[in-house]
Amino acid sequence: MDAHNQTRVTEFVFLGLTENWVLEKLFFMVFSATYMLTLLGNLLIVVTIQLTEHLHTPMYFFLSNLSFIDICHSSVTVPKMLEGLLLERKTISFNNCIAQLFFLHLFACAEIFLLTVMAYDRYVAICTPLHYPSVMKMRVCVQLVFALWLGGTVHSLVQTFLTIRLPYCGPNVIDSYFCDVPPVIKLACTDTYLTGMLIVSNSGTISLTCFLALVVSYTVILVSLRKQSAEGRRKALSTCSAHFMVVALFFGPCIFIYTRPDTSLSIDKVVSVFYTVVTPLLNPLIYTLRNEEVKSSMKHLRQRQISFIKSHI
Repeated sequence: MDAHNQTRVTEFVFLGLTENWVLEKLFFMVFSATYMLTLLGNLLIVVTIQLTEHLHTPMYFFLSNLSFIDICHSSVTVPKMLEGLLLERKTISFNNCIAQLFFLHLFACAEIFLLTVMAYDRYVAICTPLHYPSVMKMRVCVQLVFALWLGGTVHSLVQTFLTIRLPYCGPNVIDSYFCDVPPVIKLACTDTYLTGMLIVSNSGTISLTCFLALVVSYTVILVSLRKQSAEGRRKALSTCSAHFMVVALFFGPCIFIYTRPDTSLSIDKVVSVFYTVVTPLLNPLIYTLRNEEVKSSMKHLRQRQISFIKSHI
């Protein structure tokens, strides 16, 4: 029988983060503030880069795309989670669940590919600086961004297809606060071992392969710094350390969640919160606090805004 015809579930029920009413209200206040800071911080980076001419370089072009993806990535799960923290019964329709799952994997995979591209950009800039202008032309950067969105879309379509082809005819309670492939396919009315392995081989391979590529590229960069001047080493280490912190914060949860077989751990929700809520906020903090160019550009824009306001009073 066709899997679609066997599907009877019309909505899913989330168990959420906790059943404690007091904790739910506390989480709502904390995560609401975190989400607002995520939106404002990443939007500020995008606006600053767009309005500052000397930041129109490949590195900052990729950084503005990273901030845009972080806004989208957090917006897929956090608003629904905040709504659930205020409701006793946390539900989502079947179609909305699949849509959330699709966009979650789209933005997550796009970010994985973007972080890999950013590592390649730093490798070329530091290891072959004379060739950098010819290799990392803006046309090439745009093509790379298009390719990573295409790759993210293909990955997300695969994950979504593997999920919706299964029949859902009974249980509808998801032990999480958002729809993701592993907890959803556990509710299918059929054996999901093969599907689970396909999902692990897809998501897990992408996460692990890109992470290993990043580790190799940053190792090569660190080795090549021995030939740099003291000032060159300081600047390169500052940039690469910020990049690698973001990589570790993002890839750690991804690898933990998507390289395991069909098993659940009590810590999964904590890791998911870090991956969907905290990391998108940390990205702008890491880049702005450790990047003098971005900080000085923000100050300059603020001064221009103040001068503009004073001149019109």
